[in-house]
Amino acid sequence: MGGLPWGGGQAAADSHSVLRLVRGQASDNITVLIGRAIVVESNQPFIEVSVADPAVADVSPLSDRSIYIFGKGRGSTTLTLLGENGQLITNVTVKVVPDLAELKQRLKEVFPNEPIKVRLTGGNIVLSGVISGKAKISRAMSLARSYVGNTVVNMMSVGGTQQVMLKVRVAEMSRTAAKELGFNTFLTATPGSDIGGGIFSGSATNPSPTIGIGVDGPTTFTATGDFGVLGAIAQLGDFGLGITLTALEQKGFSRTLAEPNLVALSGNEANFLAGQDVPIPQVNDDGEVEITFKPVGVSVNFIPTVLDDDLINLELSTEVSAIDTTTDGIPISATINNVVPIFSVRRATTAIELRDGQSFAIAGLLQDNFTDAISQFPFLGDIPILGTLFRSTDYARGETELVIIVSVHLVVPVSEDELSVPFDHVRIPNELELFLMGNTTGAGAPGLVQSQDFDGDFGYVVE
Repeated sequence: MGGLPWGGGQAAADSHSVLRLVRGQASDNITVLIGRAIVVESNQPFIEVSVADPAVADVSPLSDRSIYIFGKGRGSTTLTLLGENGQLITNVTVKVVPDLAELKQRLKEVFPNEPIKVRLTGGNIVLSGVISGKAKISRAMSLARSYVGNTVVNMMSVGGTQQVMLKVRVAEMSRTAAKELGFNTFLTATPGSDIGGGIFSGSATNPSPTIGIGVDGPTTFTATGDFGVLGAIAQLGDFGLGITLTALEQKGFSRTLAEPNLVALSGNEANFLAGQDVPIPQVNDDGEVEITFKPVGVSVNFIPTVLDDDLINLELSTEVSAIDTTTDGIPISATINNVVPIFSVRRATTAIELRDGQSFAIAGLLQDNFTDAISQFPFLGDIPILGTLFRSTDYARGETELVIIVSVHLVVPVSEDELSVPFDHVRIPNELELFLMGNTTGAGAPGLVQSQDFDGDFGYVVE
């Protein structure tokens, strides 16, 4: 019997397997690579050769002692040799497997720095090793399946830093400006006064009366307009002429900055809320008032996934909410005086990819509102120049700027000595510093709790 030479120089069954005559049973195992061919020889001439599954292997006799076997598809089949008069010579199990050498070479070319190991176990291809990113594992599995189909077992794991710190900065700035200019004229009739006059000013919320000077006695006038009302009146006999000037200018500025930080493991969801639960009254079907709570403040929900060495996929939802103090709320019913507050909300939900240390502005707002109004006496207000005395003008403008910036960092644990809390640099004052010196914080470096002038036993008791 001759040896079993392999195509491409690779030998089957350690290049020394032969066909042994074991009547009626598989006498040997022959392994063939997919897309490759081998030639085997028998020590006994045969008349007929057949294969059980032609989809796995294709066989062709070259002579009465040699057989050409070509691997077509992955699997196992049986090769049968028959002699004269249909006598069974032998059965041979033929296994067709993928070319792992070529798969290993392709994986090494695509991922030169990744220690991916390829093994054939129980008829399946097993990929193992510690890989630097989740995305590389997916690509390696896709490449392996293109060679051997879906019979690939993933035993690879992700190494490196897998903890992500998310830093969200929500910055909002609002500016408002309002101006009002108006003139009003009026006549008065005050019997008993011959000559008089006066100047007055005041506010709508806190009227400030000014006493005018009159010949027959003082006359009191009260300003009832908005803040910035300036008025004057001149009186002759029983009649007086009054003029009021309303000149109002308002400016407002507000700034909101929230900067929550949160750490999560790759692939896990993390939640953060800094704020409060606001009670919300609601009327149920029985007409009774029930209280539910709504979280208000700064909230962050995110799921980080480390795709590569420093590439991070981020699914993020952030919200900044507060009670709107410019409105009185909405009544919950006509018979109940409780009101439901109105909330101002800035919310953003997105999915982005960032590298370690990079930042991204995921949301922004620039809003500019402008309104003006003119109130005037008909016809008189249209008179050039003089018409100003019969006209009032209101002007209001508001600008709002909002930006949400997200930064990600790969982080690793550190020792306790490298971390600090806000009060690490503040010492509690002793009684002398607090009562005598009036200091709310102590001088010098912060000390232990035991040094803060306690009398008697204190601390935790463990039994």
